[in-house]
Amino acid sequence: MVDSTALAGGRQGHERLAELVPVVLRGLAAGTAERAAPGPAGGPAAVAASVAALEPLVPERGVGAEKALSELATLLAAGSVDPADPWCAAHLHCPPLAVGVAADIAAGALNPSMDSWDQAPVASELERAFLTAIARLCYPAEPAPDAVVTTGGTESNLLGLLLAREKHQNVRPVCGRNAHHSVARAAWLLGLPAPVVVGCEGERMSAEALGEVLRTTGPAVVVATAGTTDTGDIDPLREIARVCREHGARLHVDASYGGLALCSTRLRPLLDGLAEADSVALDLHKFGWQPIASGLFAVRDAADLAALNVQAEYLNADDDTEAGLPDLLGRSIRTSRRPDAFRMAVTMRALGLHGMGELIERCCATAREVADAIRRHPGLELRGEPTLSTVLFRPVSGDVAEVRRALLESGTAIIGRATLPPGEVWLKLTLLHPHATAADYQGLLDTVAATARAGAAIAS
Repeated sequence: MVDSTALAGGRQGHERLAELVPVVLRGLAAGTAERAAPGPAGGPAAVAASVAALEPLVPERGVGAEKALSELATLLAAGSVDPADPWCAAHLHCPPLAVGVAADIAAGALNPSMDSWDQAPVASELERAFLTAIARLCYPAEPAPDAVVTTGGTESNLLGLLLAREKHQNVRPVCGRNAHHSVARAAWLLGLPAPVVVGCEGERMSAEALGEVLRTTGPAVVVATAGTTDTGDIDPLREIARVCREHGARLHVDASYGGLALCSTRLRPLLDGLAEADSVALDLHKFGWQPIASGLFAVRDAADLAALNVQAEYLNADDDTEAGLPDLLGRSIRTSRRPDAFRMAVTMRALGLHGMGELIERCCATAREVADAIRRHPGLELRGEPTLSTVLFRPVSGDVAEVRRALLESGTAIIGRATLPPGEVWLKLTLLHPHATAADYQGLLDTVAATARAGAAIAS
């Protein structure tokens, strides 16, 4: 029996992990077999009951490491949705690659804290080298780009607006109707005015409408989107960049979804103009297949990140930095933070840009094939050709929202929803499974149509 107080690090830490990790894996296997579907059946009440069965969850006397791990790993697997199942495709929620998860064990065991060099000597240097490569991917022609690690698009968009505010205190955020909700939240958190919302042509920001807005806003930061949450559309980045230059506006691109298409020579043209942005948000927990959180924020000019600098004598004393110890505190708005760049670096080294690009291409190709299957299906309607890997469709009859909830309640399928002008609800498949094929989704399409027919029959 493993001592519940045994440490993961030190000379014998790996031995303790070698005893406990198999317990976790057996629990995952048991829970996955128990679920036997993309998600748990029974909805919120059934999931809550499964947790309540363990009460007291925090007992007066502990049950021991093996029992706690076995019980809770089994419970977690049985009661989770599984993004590694092709029929779990509601959100930008990827199935992580095993190599990234394995790398996380090493990072978790050693537990570097990325707020000072003396807590993370090699982790900080690995992060620096990895971020240099990411910055160059976004800005191949710039002399001094840089990047930092974030928790995802929400934090990256906050940084995009923060740097703009530091350049001009009275800056006004401007974004498209298609922008992520985090843009408005970032403006609120930073004490900026609510964003001016620009009209779209379809689901892409209109560069012409943007020009009209910028004529009257004064100093502005424009947030464009490369891969919208609802449709996967990409704004006309080069045209938007031109308009921003004409009006002296700063440009931030939320490329959390689509930005890693830079890894693919075939898909890279979709991001034409991205390198004209002052800052870019990327997420490797979308196209990148990393465990959450794996966000990145790149800037065209490294000097912009000086706005994040802060002094805390116990972490970055002047004499230490003058002696050559790297200052990590200005690399994030957080203090203690995990070495999330480690697993990203391991994965990118394992696959290379070419390998990562191939996986993204597969997902986008599968989306086009699924769209073709929907177009041919007599019981379904396709909204339009996918830009990336998001496919919008709906049954020709029945209540779209009720169909989605029925499949979720039974655990049969996890499908997203999107409400688009003029207030129409569509079902959404966000295809991030790099090994799934269109054939894996044919049964799902048939199930959606059948569920809609059954619901319509009951309603009539």
